[in-house]
Amino acid sequence: MKDDQVDYASVLAVADWRRRVFALYGAVRAESDPAKAHAVWQAGRDELLMTHPASPVEDRDAYKGPEIGAYRPELRFEIAIDPDVEPVRWEVPSATDGVIPFTRAGVLHVPTVGDLDVWWLESYGGGLFVPVKDSLAGERTYGGGRYLLDTVKGADLGGDVREGWLVVDLNFAYNPSCAYSPLWTCPLAPTGNTVAAALPVGELTRS
Repeated sequence: MKDDQVDYASVLAVADWRRRVFALYGAVRAESDPAKAHAVWQAGRDELLMTHPASPVEDRDAYKGPEIGAYRPELRFEIAIDPDVEPVRWEVPSATDGVIPFTRAGVLHVPTVGDLDVWWLESYGGGLFVPVKDSLAGERTYGGGRYLLDTVKGADLGGDVREGWLVVDLNFAYNPSCAYSPLWTCPLAPTGNTVAAALPVGELTRS
């Protein structure tokens, strides 16, 4: 295959992955019971990571699926975005997409957890992005932090963005693709998304 030719099998697999992620989070938002919604998400993420051709897991035959912490209802919140922040720009260099630009759009004051910056993706499509790195990073959670919301990729737990509030449920924190393969370049949680709290929920690092 020539360098400038499109690998249709790969691009269609990624398109299908995106479609399935959007559908999965749609099912999560449609479930009124948060614990049941979490079970739906866990089953869907298991299937995607273990079987989908666009999974970032390189050796899927040996992969046993992600370890997910037990659901803790006290870590689910409905929080207004505080827009009273300096609009800091954050540029993330990548190997395939050039510089990925973000602007800080606000902050979430999460009870018992800490503050999390809300980032707006400035490149094509746009979207809200909220990573989180907790005190267990490098031990029980991925060292670079995890993703909580990434609406351009479909990871959207709900809320009313017109009214300025989001569902923030730490039980849905998941690993970026670079946690599974060095072929991926991922924006990792910056200082404003690093908290002192321990969050042994969501997708963990297998011990």
